[in-house]
Parts: sequence; structure tokens; C-alpha cells
Amino acid sequence: MAWEAQPNPNQAAYDERLGRLHTVVALKEPDRVPFLDPMENMFAYFDQGLDMADVLYDADKAKGAIRAFLNEFEPDMGHGLSALLEGQGPMLEKSQCKMWRWAGMPGDVIPRDSIHQFVEYPLLLDGEHQELITDRGAFGMTKMLPRVWGVMDAMRHFDFNAPFVMKPELNAFAFAFANPEVQQMCTELAELAGMWGKYWGDVAAFKFEVENMGYPVPYDLFAMVPFDFYSDYLRGTMEASVDLYEQPEAIEQFVEQQAEIGVAAIKANQWARPGNIGMIWMHKGMDGFLSDEHYERFYWRPFMRIVDAIIERGMIPYLFTEGRYSTRYKFLRQLPPGKCLVHFEQVDMAEAKRELQDVAAIVGNFPSFLLHNGTEQQVIEEAKRLLDACAPGGGYMFGFDGGLYGGKRENVEALYATVREYGKY
Repeated sequence: MAWEAQPNPNQAAYDERLGRLHTVVALKEPDRVPFLDPMENMFAYFDQGLDMADVLYDADKAKGAIRAFLNEFEPDMGHGLSALLEGQGPMLEKSQCKMWRWAGMPGDVIPRDSIHQFVEYPLLLDGEHQELITDRGAFGMTKMLPRVWGVMDAMRHFDFNAPFVMKPELNAFAFAFANPEVQQMCTELAELAGMWGKYWGDVAAFKFEVENMGYPVPYDLFAMVPFDFYSDYLRGTMEASVDLYEQPEAIEQFVEQQAEIGVAAIKANQWARPGNIGMIWMHKGMDGFLSDEHYERFYWRPFMRIVDAIIERGMIPYLFTEGRYSTRYKFLRQLPPGKCLVHFEQVDMAEAKRELQDVAAIVGNFPSFLLHNGTEQQVIEEAKRLLDACAPGGGYMFGFDGGLYGGKRENVEALYATVREYGKY
């Protein structure tokens, strides 16, 4: 079902906050610097006496904490559920997820107050590249999915490449579905479908509840850099690094194919609203990981097809650069002016402002560790330093280097108050 507008009882506040985002992206000055409420807001939960295990297994607890945070701190963008896997614990258990470790999972393998952890291992083994590129569907169903989700292990009984001698053979599939392991898998998948369907319906309903409080939740679309998909999921960092030199043609073929799939998904997305955000995390483009030649060939060119597709939908590409990124300005300057928002974790924001002031709006880089380890005065001084460097001329939204992962309450209060008052134009 496509998104349909509904009357918003707090439409004026909603429009005012969303208007600040649009003004910033257009490289202009709003009435004040807007404050980004990050999707990864753990402080909201800790402040209500919850830990991550609580919210991963009870989305209602997460909702209550988000409501309390928004009512008190009044950021310019709200957030909903799912970025921190809120409420997903039961489904992750039932699906036997192998790639994540999460708070509250059986065995308590990570602390209850920890964000979920990604376990990187190759899903594409040596010698399987041609199989993936030739028949992505068969590879995904029989190898990739079972390597991530234990519930899919029975897919090994299927052979999607069995030869058709005279006619399409039904026998092999009939015998596969008759296997008790496959039947059990189908039963569990049907149960998971019901659980996920209810969950995503709840996520959508809460998103619109937050918007009816007057806080835009503009993250309507999520995309991935094709090379990041290759490096994160298919090969892992070490193997992907070797592949850059040993089989560059295979990587190039994959990222171009993946870009086509990504563009098609963006065009088909029924929930994307014009003027809202298309989110792209940029995991493996940081300084020093790829040479300029490799970055342009394997990373930037396929990625720009994703950016262009988001813009064609009338949306704002949000580029979340991870790690140091000061050697990539020459690429970022190729972005279409006044269309994108670029998030930085570890750069000199004054330099980023100079480099991109006529190209893209910037956000980020406030050190979240300061909220844990600093004093109120240190928090205030750092906030003012960023505002002094980035706010003049517009095109700037205040945000953290990553998420809001906790901190002393007095420091968080001081930060929000400083940005609200000192950030006025």
C-alpha cells in the first residue's frame, strides 16, 4: 500500500521543522540551526531506566521512551522504531540469525546495554563469483540466505540449476518439498511472515504517531552503496580488499549489477514521499581504505546511480560517511548542488564547510563520547565551536558523529539548550 496523507493535528509544528531541513539542504539559512534527532538514540531508553535488551524484546517500552524524549528535548526531526532493532528480538531468534549479536539474545553474548553487533564473514566463497553473477536468484536462495538465517538451512535440498532434458521437471521440486526439513522450514517461515507483518505494521503506525506529535520522521527510503554490499555481506573486508587486485572485473560486474537492482528498488518504493530522505550509509569509503582509482571505479560511480535515482524521486539523498573522509571532498564536490545532506563522523567541520558550502549541506561530527566523559562546560564549548564554524551562510544541521549512545543527563540537556539558543540566525 502506498503512503497516503492523513490530517495532522500538529501540522504547523511539523511543517516548521521539516521546513528547516529543506532550507538547510537548499544551502540557505533557516531561523535557527536545526537539531537532528538520530535514529540510533539509546539515550532515550537509558534515560527511562531501560536497557537495549528491554527494547529489543518489547517495542512498546521503546515507544514510551521515544515519546518522553521528544516531548522534553523537542528536536527538529523525530525517529521511530527499527534502527536499533527495537522489538525484533523474537523474530531474530526464530529466524536463527547468524550475522548479528544482539542484547538479550539467548546466552547473553553481548551486554544488555550494548547496541547490536554485526559479525562479518564471507557469504560468497572463493570460486563462487561466476555462480553469483550468472544466477543471482539460485545463489541467494540456496547459499546466501542459509548462510545468514538458520531457518533457511533446508534450502540446500533445492537445485535450481538442474538440467531440463525435455520439459521443466517438477519431480525434483516435489521431492524437495516432501522433505520433512523443508516442510518444517515452510511452517516456520509462514509463522515468521505473520510476526514480521505485524511488526512492520506497528512500525509504520508509530512513525505516523510521532509525525502527528509534530516531528517529521523523514527516513522513507534506505539504500546501500553497491561496493559496501559486496564488502560487508558477500566477501568481508579482508577478502574484498584482496579481490580489488585479484579479480577487479568480477567486482565491477557485480557493483554495476547491484546498482541496477538498487535503482529499480528506489523507483518501485511505494512509501517514499517527495521532500523526505533517502538514507545511504557509506561504510567502506573512508580515507585510506580505497585508492582514488579504486574509489572512483568501484565505489563512487555505481553509488552515484543510487544518488541520482533518489533525487529523481524528489527526495533528499542523506550520505552518512563513516570514518575519516577528508580525502574524498573532490568526489563529494561532484554532487548536484543543493540536493544532498552529507553526514560526517571524523573530519574538520570547518574544512568540510569550506569544501562543500556551494554543493551540499553538512551535518554531524559532535563527539558523542563528550556526553559521557565531559563536563557541561566542555559540551557547551564544543557545540558553540561547531556552530561558529558551520552555521554562517546556512547549509548546516547540528548532529552527532554517530548516534546518541547515552551520556550524562545534564550534558544532554546542556547540548540541546545550547544549540536551540546559540544556533539562532
